[in-house]
Formats: sequence, structure tokens, C-alpha cells
Amino acid sequence: MTVLLPLSQRPYRLGVGIVLLNAQSQVFVAQRIDTPSPAWQMPQGGIDAGEDPRTAAFREMEEEIGTCAAEILAETEDWLTYDIPAEIADHLWKGRFRGQKQKWFLMRFTGTDADINIATKHPEFTTWRWTDFHSLPDVIVPFKRPLYTAVVDFFSPHIHI
Repeated sequence: MTVLLPLSQRPYRLGVGIVLLNAQSQVFVAQRIDTPSPAWQMPQGGIDAGEDPRTAAFREMEEEIGTCAAEILAETEDWLTYDIPAEIADHLWKGRFRGQKQKWFLMRFTGTDADINIATKHPEFTTWRWTDFHSLPDVIVPFKRPLYTAVVDFFSPHIHI
């Protein structure tokens, strides 16, 4: 039996997040497959051992939405963190982490909607849509809202609507 550290003593899982813009500067969001209430998010995930954040961002995008047709426009200067709620912390990532420490990338989608395929090898989403950039904190699960607010604040100067 594995003994879990108290939540405050667990490390953050290193990860990346992607703000994927279409030609109209709308952002890709998808509905999580494992969450009963509407929980939209942008593509994001962990960084593999020996992988740099940029490579991880393109890999995660390919794994989650079936394409990596994009170019990087900007990235956060600092790593951003979020903590997961205590009631799910012991079940997510086998209870090893308190949350994620992420490098975020603003990307311009260079493909077409037909290139997006969420029916991947290990699907994470049930549906997807393009949404208004500034509404991102309103559509995310509550515990990630401060992170998404920070992402919107940081990338706002780069968004030309």
C-alpha cells in the first residue's frame, strides 16, 4: 500500500498548456470526457522525461486533438501553477502531485477544422468548439479559473480581434 504525502508536501507535475487561436482569434476548447458537468479546457498535459516544453506542447496537441498544425506566437515567461482540490487529489495522477506547474503557449492554428479529430487513440474530450478568448475563465472548472485568468491576462496583448 502506498502512503501518500500530505497534499501541501506533494510536488507539482510539470506540464504545458496551449491557447490555440483560429483565424478569427477564437480559442479552441474541448469538453472533458471524464467530468460529468460541463468542464471545458484547452489542450494541456505533462512533460515527458527529457522533453522540452515546446516539444511537449506540440506532442500534447497531436495526442489530444489529432493535429499539431500550429505555430507558436508567444509563451509565458514564468511557469504558472494550479492546485487540484483535496477531494480528488488522491485519485488524480495516483495521488503523487498537488497540481500542475505549466508553461503556456499561444499558438495560431494553421490547419482547418477538418484537421481536428478528438477521437484519438486515448480520447480525452467528447466535443469541441471555438470560443471567445476573454471568456475562457468563465467556461473552465472553478479550481483552474485563477490559472486561466492569468493566461488570458498574459496573452491579451497578443490577441488582435
